[in-house]
Amino acid sequence: MEGKQELAYFILRRIALSILVILGTIIIVFLISHYLSKDPAALWAGPKARPSTIAAVIRRYDLDKPIWFQLALFIKDFFTGNFGVDPVTGLSISSEIFYYFPNTLELILTSLVIIVIVGVGLGYVSAINFGTKKDAFIRVLYTAAWASPTFLVSILAIIIFSSYIPIFPSGGMYSAIIIPPHRITGLFILDSLISLNFTDFFDGIYHIILPSLSLAFLNFGIITRISRNGILGVKWLPYVKSARARGLDEKTVDRRHILRNGLVESNTVIAVMFGWLITGDVIVEEIFGWPGIGKFAYSTIANDDYPALIFIVIIFTILVIVANLIADIMYAALDPRIRLGGED
Repeated sequence: MEGKQELAYFILRRIALSILVILGTIIIVFLISHYLSKDPAALWAGPKARPSTIAAVIRRYDLDKPIWFQLALFIKDFFTGNFGVDPVTGLSISSEIFYYFPNTLELILTSLVIIVIVGVGLGYVSAINFGTKKDAFIRVLYTAAWASPTFLVSILAIIIFSSYIPIFPSGGMYSAIIIPPHRITGLFILDSLISLNFTDFFDGIYHIILPSLSLAFLNFGIITRISRNGILGVKWLPYVKSARARGLDEKTVDRRHILRNGLVESNTVIAVMFGWLITGDVIVEEIFGWPGIGKFAYSTIANDDYPALIFIVIIFTILVIVANLIADIMYAALDPRIRLGGED
């Protein structure tokens, strides 16, 4: 009972801290956006904006009011989902974000599944074969993948698997002849499956393979390394030796005693990695023409679309904060020393 109370207190404390960090992020981004230029209205309206457009931006965002009043309105608008109108497209910024984000989420979740399967698998093989050529090869592989530039891996993937060996499309989320299913969750593949539209379903899988593999290749290394180190950390502990001495076969020892305890840190890093992937897939989405929030962020930067970019930055930051919060909670649940303050 005492352990549950400690965990509940730890979770509440972390949630409260995360809320403060989110508020601090909103305030910092707001101040940067206002002091980035002497005339934020002209900056937000765009370099080719007419005086009438600049005046409309001033009225829309109350830029003629005191800064504290603008900040209060900005925070209220953010938490009510009123992000304003995109001056480049003329559409609601919130509707644009809600359209693009599920596409990114679909790509991220697919990549994350690949990362976990490949990363944990290679980490286990590397640890079990510690000191051998197989171990050395895996270490070189994940280090090289981790150090590879995002744009280079994406471009090479397209050149190899869409040009020289044309087995995957070079970009897009689905074929031009496909009629997208009715939006239920916003996830193209899932909506196709729910609608029993298997043509769209398989076409969506066909298009997501190459960008998700590229994103996974760039990020599987950290899971591989942490899994390897975690397994090596428990492989020669006394309780593992005792299990072998009791006559348990090696597979049982690996599954029940080594893997279960050696992958604790990997479980928590997966949550953190979700935040990394969200903010790190901008280049991948742009190169593959994937209509996600990363590609949208790239277009806002290219078009000086500051009103939309401001909210994208805040949302990216919040997602990273939430991912770290989930990782903290998972770690505390798996390792009581964290919530007791041993590593807090």
